[in-house]
Amino acid sequence: MNQKSSSLITAIILTYNEQLHIERCVKSIENAVDDIVIVDCYSVDKTQEIVCQFSKVRFYQNKWVNYATQFNWALENCNIQSEWIWRIDADEYADRTLCENIKTSINTVSDNITGIYVKRKIIFLGKPLMHGTWYPRWNLKIFRKAAGECEDRWMDEHIKLHYGETIQIDGDQTDDNLNNLTWWTEKHNSYSTREMVDMLCMEYGLGTTNEVTPKLFGTSEQRLRWLKVSYLKVPFFVRPFINFIYRYIVRLGFLDGKQGLIWHFLQGFWYRFLVDAKIYELKKRFNNDKDAIVEYIRQTYKINL
Repeated sequence: MNQKSSSLITAIILTYNEQLHIERCVKSIENAVDDIVIVDCYSVDKTQEIVCQFSKVRFYQNKWVNYATQFNWALENCNIQSEWIWRIDADEYADRTLCENIKTSINTVSDNITGIYVKRKIIFLGKPLMHGTWYPRWNLKIFRKAAGECEDRWMDEHIKLHYGETIQIDGDQTDDNLNNLTWWTEKHNSYSTREMVDMLCMEYGLGTTNEVTPKLFGTSEQRLRWLKVSYLKVPFFVRPFINFIYRYIVRLGFLDGKQGLIWHFLQGFWYRFLVDAKIYELKKRFNNDKDAIVEYIRQTYKINL
């Protein structure tokens, strides 16, 4: 792109072996954006071959550290000339309503608007999860490039705005991963290690200065962060049970059928229990010695806190 305009929007998509999803993602947004930046972590499948067929795609590769580092690297190093940035994952896609509303919004919003919230929908084993607090979930996915960045966390990272106001627009950004359940559980086992690190960072006060501020009556991200901080105060191994009961029973997750049961048991209980078990293991092994735990994480997982 040679001309900078307040109406231009760039989508940033991070990839690693996403041949199953990436074409669907790009096709869903290509008529709503002016530029698509793919930052790939040296995929060994057909990801690069697929995306390079699209005229709007610019393809980069960069070594993976974590999601936040990779996304912020794209903001700083991919010669993005647009005013607006759209954060969308490779296994997500946008519906027509969302695309139309994005184009309308970025051309008509006032200068004080720097962020746009959209509804995120999850499809699991072929079924939309419409209960258990999972829909609608308003996420800040679109923002003015100069106004925001991805907060530097190992897990549960959000876009943080430095200034300005936000609006909500209709339409769904749908997460529909087509990999099998074995892949899903292996991925969440990996996630649980990063979640363990993230929770220990919060407990030990090792967070960075660009994190979202926890606030019960704040934005969606601030409220979720407040809930996570509150979750930390609940005893080990009790909190996964509370999380499951609240989402599956109190918030009617059971109405999503067998898929809802599998999702809430695995994501809401098993995954959270595994995080607790990994934290418990480290604290027991090192007798709650913070410095020893931090050093072990650095040596074992190559994560510097």
